[in-house]
Parts: sequence; structure tokens; C-alpha cells
Amino acid sequence: MAETLDETDLQILKTLQRNAKLTTKELADAVHLTPTPVFERQKRLERQGYIRKYVAIVDPEKMGLGLLVFCKVKLQQINHEKADAFVRRIMRIPEVTECYNTSGAYDYLLKVRAQGMKQYQEFVLNKLGDIDNISAIESTFVMSEIKQSYGINI
Repeated sequence: MAETLDETDLQILKTLQRNAKLTTKELADAVHLTPTPVFERQKRLERQGYIRKYVAIVDPEKMGLGLLVFCKVKLQQINHEKADAFVRRIMRIPEVTECYNTSGAYDYLLKVRAQGMKQYQEFVLNKLGDIDNISAIESTFVMSEIKQSYGINI
């Protein structure tokens, strides 16, 4: 798909990744075009799925969710039905902010936000513990975030 994008499209995407709150005029100035073609290009990029959505990134520390944990989960059995059931459960758990199906010793990697260790313990016991097909959980606690980027390298 990337081959259908020209240099201006790429510049628009790079600029929006840095600041999605730009007005059309500000975006047009940044990519050296007039607002009308920039608006049309941006809408096309949205329609084609290059731009999935626009979000505000909220500071978890300020919201009292300072504990970040990467939780690896291994299922007892894995097939389409059991994997789908696990994913449906995980999608309903608000503490899980990201979930990846992985290869290797574990089947899933969860990114979990909690207020602290006590809330994380409750999450493991009461939410993950309620999922029958889990055979192993391994938690890695983040001591400090070194780099966090929401954009991709374009």
C-alpha cells in the first residue's frame, strides 16, 4: 500500500503523527501546499485506512495509574475457539491497554496499567484468574519508561 503514497502524503502523515491537532491551514503550511488539496489528501488517507483515528494521549501517572506491567500469558490449549474466547475476555478488561498474540513460550503479551501492586494483584487474581484456559502468567514490572513513541517511522 505504501507505494501509492507520494512524498506529500508521507509528509502529511509525519506531520500529523507529531501533532494531530493542527488545523488544515497549519498542516498545509507545514507541507507547503494550500489548504484545499491538503484537506482532500487527509480525507483520502483516512478513507484508505492510513490514518486510523485521532486520540488524546493522557498521562497515566496524573490519572493515578503509575504501575505499568507487561504480562505474558500462556494458554493450556490453543485453537481458534479458545483463542477467540480469550481475546473476547481481554477486550472487556479495562486494565489491559494493549494485547498482542505472540510466538514463543507465551501466547499473548498484555500491557497492563494499574494504580499499584495491590490493584495489579487483584487484576491477576480476579480477572485473569477467572479465565479457565490460562496455564501460566509471567509479569514484568516497568521501573521507568525510557522511550515511548506513538508514531511509526515513515
